Amino acid sequence: MSVYQCDPIHDPRWAQFIRNHHKSSVFHTVEWLRTLKETYRYEPVVFTTSPENEPLRNGIVVCRVQSWLTGRRLVSLPFSDHCEPLFDSFDNNEFAAVLDHVLQHLRQESYGSLSIRPISSLPVEILQKRSGIAAGEYCFHTIDLEPDLDTIYGSFDKDSIQRRIRRAERAGIMEKCGQSDELLKTFYCLFLETRRRQRVPPTPFSWFKNLARELGQSFEVRVAYKDQTALAAIICLQFGDIGYYKYGSSDYRFNQFGATPWLFWRAISSAKLKGARRFDLGRTEMTNTGLLVFKNHWDPNPKKLTYWEFLSGSQKRMSRPREGSWSKIMFSILPAHLQKWVGEFIYPHLG
Repeated sequence: MSVYQCDPIHDPRWAQFIRNHHKSSVFHTVEWLRTLKETYRYEPVVFTTSPENEPLRNGIVVCRVQSWLTGRRLVSLPFSDHCEPLFDSFDNNEFAAVLDHVLQHLRQESYGSLSIRPISSLPVEILQKRSGIAAGEYCFHTIDLEPDLDTIYGSFDKDSIQRRIRRAERAGIMEKCGQSDELLKTFYCLFLETRRRQRVPPTPFSWFKNLARELGQSFEVRVAYKDQTALAAIICLQFGDIGYYKYGSSDYRFNQFGATPWLFWRAISSAKLKGARRFDLGRTEMTNTGLLVFKNHWDPNPKKLTYWEFLSGSQKRMSRPREGSWSKIMFSILPAHLQKWVGEFIYPHLG
């Protein structure tokens, strides 16, 4: 079976394909891929069984990551909670043929590894036969938006979510929502403080700026204010019939107002009114107990995500810098004024 490559940013077939594929997500979009390229210089490529003169019927999209620190790698996709290989079925030969071709490309071009971050359970026998190893497990929370808003609200934890939302309403919390530079800068100021508190480097501001420009109305900053003070802020995305929570930040001094749960509820309600059928709360590391508890109050039955990795030849798996590992230790000993610089330096190597 022949396998071909295409450039998803410039080949119009890719945008048309993901608009119609039932497994596609915001992480497959041209806008997301272009932001990865503009911010971190990752080169995206799609591997497919569809020839150049035919519409796409399947594909695995990966980014070429070139790093002297973490090695040359193929990642599907960097800084994305999940990126499903887009095949109508994994039971036929197409998925295996494309995966074999990607692994051959891996060896021929001297890349160290291939990482795949699916949202569904891929056929383990196909992956293990090609020496794939489970490289990470995460919890994945989603909220069903098919019921009416009252039913959705009633499904949340009564004490940790519903009570705190009511508390925010009684406190007279106000919201500003949009894509303006002012809102984005307000979010980022809170984000810097949040990341400093967590002792991890911040995502570069250029990432948020580029993503806002690329996604336009599908990118939303929501900021909660008490009087003129920003208490918390989140960034949400939308693609098709799915809403996404992607980034959050807050001023811990004002946690008693319940601004963060209130913003979540505002975002969830807005997504439903815009036609979303599901709200994606993203992945969470198993070791991040605080965030897991928070998300479990919205969705008590998360799904498990398993990432897969394939190594080139006899190469051993690298201990790469990741958020929450040695990067946390390194960041904790640096002065605060170096925070933004460290984020700009380290993030291109983390994808």
